[in-house]
Amino acid sequence: MAKSKSKLKVMLLGGLCEIGENLTVLEYENDIIVIDCGLAFPDEDMLGIDLVIPDITYLEKNKEKIKGILLTHGHEDHIGAIPSVLRVIDPPIYGTPLTLGILENKLEEHDLLSRAKLVTVTPGSKVRLGVFEAEFIRVNHSIPDACCIAVRTPVGVVMHSGDFKLDVSPIDGEMMDLTRIGEYGREGVVLLMCESTNVERPGFTPSERKVGSSLDQIFRSNTDRRVIVATFSSNVHRVQQIIDVSVRYGRKVAITGRSMTNVVGAAVRLGYMNVPPDALIDISEIGKYPAKRLTIVTTGSQGEPMSALYRMAFSEHSAVELTSNDLVVLSSHAIPGNELLVGRIVNEMYKRGVNVYHDEAEVHVSGHACQEELKLMHALVKPKFFVPIHGEYRHLMQHKELAEFMGMPSNNIFVLNIGDVIEIGRDGKCKRAGTVPSGHVLVDGYGVGDVGNIVLRDRRHLSQDGLIVVVATVDEAMGEVVSGPDIISRGFVYVRESEELLDEVKHLSEKVLKRNVERGSTEWNMLKTNLKDELTRYIYSKTKRKPMILPVIMNV
Repeated sequence: MAKSKSKLKVMLLGGLCEIGENLTVLEYENDIIVIDCGLAFPDEDMLGIDLVIPDITYLEKNKEKIKGILLTHGHEDHIGAIPSVLRVIDPPIYGTPLTLGILENKLEEHDLLSRAKLVTVTPGSKVRLGVFEAEFIRVNHSIPDACCIAVRTPVGVVMHSGDFKLDVSPIDGEMMDLTRIGEYGREGVVLLMCESTNVERPGFTPSERKVGSSLDQIFRSNTDRRVIVATFSSNVHRVQQIIDVSVRYGRKVAITGRSMTNVVGAAVRLGYMNVPPDALIDISEIGKYPAKRLTIVTTGSQGEPMSALYRMAFSEHSAVELTSNDLVVLSSHAIPGNELLVGRIVNEMYKRGVNVYHDEAEVHVSGHACQEELKLMHALVKPKFFVPIHGEYRHLMQHKELAEFMGMPSNNIFVLNIGDVIEIGRDGKCKRAGTVPSGHVLVDGYGVGDVGNIVLRDRRHLSQDGLIVVVATVDEAMGEVVSGPDIISRGFVYVRESEELLDEVKHLSEKVLKRNVERGSTEWNMLKTNLKDELTRYIYSKTKRKPMILPVIMNV
């Protein structure tokens, strides 16, 4: 019997050449499954933008084919785009209990929980989605309930690593299921997609337990101080260790920061954290206890403006005022690009006499696999083809080199860009097959995708050079300027110290308007263009700046 000519299409709409926006699509004939649906945080030049999510135009056009969204774990870069995406497509969502518990909080905030189809799975669960069968396999990460996903397809098994590390002494006692991964490797895996975040780091990622011993030393040496620990809200194991050591030294623990409160609440409710009775107190109750008997766990380890730690540092927090008797522990690694934000908070706390501990080597370990763990994944899975994912371009290329070191032919490795498509046939061949629509969608407040490059360009222009508005009224029939022009300046020059310049701008505007009106040139777009061009040339000659010029011409 002739083999089917249908092919498995694999495409990534995010998570390549970046950290974040993870979204992988597998398609075979009339069936599509999606793995993860994450967001990224805006770059510095994305002024006013809150979040960045993948462009899902392709999924929207093929939404009737989508059988489900499979989630590897509950981090924002893997689930954060779901509230926005669910407004466009509405497939069932599969995830482990903690992953869906965190997602439920997000959906409730967006008033989407009632319409979402959430299906709880556990490590070892298999789900049938059209021609696909997906198995969730336990891995270790910096959040409990993380899984890699093995997908049986008509062309063979595809393995998606999710985010993982090998922790042989995990806090929850549940080690990565190397046995099951190896069983798939012996069976045969046609394609491995594996994360690349820590591919530059040699060796193994240390166990989370290392942080526990460091925290114990810090608490033992600071029994007379209030301790504030800032960490990632999703690092449930880290928060568990902070609570454990606090209880050991007779401290009450208060949680602050919305995301921290939500994640810890979900973890406690679902049994992923073991909190002794009366160990936790509300942040509003900290005044009832001596400072040396308190621990505060907070968000803001990345220096995010308006985070709880940021508000503490700048005396804007409603319940916490930092003093010289406080010790602030930054239990995190500064994500690339956030170093200045973190430095700003640290500087501000030092100015206030606060003791700050930010030795990353002692109080933080990564949740991502280093080189030896990545080699172990390749050795167990033994894939025929390989696509490095979850990393900037240099990470992807270094992961390609690692795969070659492990013996994989270079031609079987595909370093892709967002939107690239590869096809795998039943004949065992894999090739590039064009692209699909892809890119970044910017979220500003409740607006999704309504801010594009032109709007960002205008925002940058305004932020750099300011704005001049020219307001005038023209009588087209009489051929004269009947009022104005009035000049309004914002963010360009200080008006009281630049009256002469603005008078000249007003005089030139009047001159240009009269000249055009007297000639009968009252085609408004042309009139505004002429005014903008002449003012731009004049202002640049005087100031070497190019403010945005906005003519407002009214006709009577």
